[in-house]
Amino acid sequence: MKKIIFSGIQPSGALHLGNYLGAIKQWVALQNEVDEAIYCIVDLHAITVPQTPEVLKNNILSTAAWYIAFGVNPEKSKIFVQSSRPEHTELAWILACNTKTGELFRMTQFKDKSMKNRDAVSAGLLTYPILMAADILLYNATAVPVGEDQKQHVELTRDIAERFNFHYGPTFTVPEPIIQKGTGRIMSLDNPMNKMSKSDKSGIGISDSPDEIKDKLKRAVTDSGNEIKSGPGKPAISNMLNIFSAVSGKSIKELEEQYLGKGYGQFKSELAEAIISFLEPIQKKHKALMADKRGLEEILRKGAMDLKKPASDLLIDVKEKIGLGIT
Repeated sequence: MKKIIFSGIQPSGALHLGNYLGAIKQWVALQNEVDEAIYCIVDLHAITVPQTPEVLKNNILSTAAWYIAFGVNPEKSKIFVQSSRPEHTELAWILACNTKTGELFRMTQFKDKSMKNRDAVSAGLLTYPILMAADILLYNATAVPVGEDQKQHVELTRDIAERFNFHYGPTFTVPEPIIQKGTGRIMSLDNPMNKMSKSDKSGIGISDSPDEIKDKLKRAVTDSGNEIKSGPGKPAISNMLNIFSAVSGKSIKELEEQYLGKGYGQFKSELAEAIISFLEPIQKKHKALMADKRGLEEILRKGAMDLKKPASDLLIDVKEKIGLGIT
């Protein structure tokens, strides 16, 4: 069986370091290890909450530029915009008719985001995991590199695929989630019990200036005691050690030895410098890519066209199996 991976990120707001360490870092490595790598900019997922059209359009291109700046190679991987392939939404409707509402209401992300007022959130927020399932299943992905917070959605995708296959015969490949160990879930610098997110003001944005990064690290919460060591009871320092390890290439054990007997102030200051050094060349490449928006658009159009046949072929197969239309 061909090894095919599929993953994507929403173009809603600035990407943060957790997006890279939890997802894009895997993508760069995996594109050299599989038969086909497909990386999507999931703009349809972004509109589950209100978006400003001009901002969204720019964010789509900016997200593509970040993919490439971090090392996703358009010559090896297919990069495209979700809404440019209408098969995603058509398959999502079919899958929605084969998904139980109870499964959707059990999704942790929906429960968290609708906690304050369930009646006020969009229906798209509830059905988001079905569209994600369509994204993955449309290309017979065998694996999905995701952050820890998306693992539940991949598990639902597996359930949907297995149910459809049971009722209509072998159709969908049942994918496996791939989660980066150690950095699969980068936590907030303000509250290490919550993950770093785009709405997290303490989150390290990958476009942040050196001064912004230094300020955020200076204000980052620490644990009781003064030992720079990873482990239970040290969630804040464990999180920062994960980040430090990822951007420096040093193991957590090496960092613990390096900062033995040293204070939090020095540790956070040097972590900030390590992040700045890591991001600087990537930020420069992103800026150069954004200066050639037509070039970015061509890469995205090519990715969408390359995926037209496999997406269309699978959708035709699905429709024939359930008795839809005249093909």
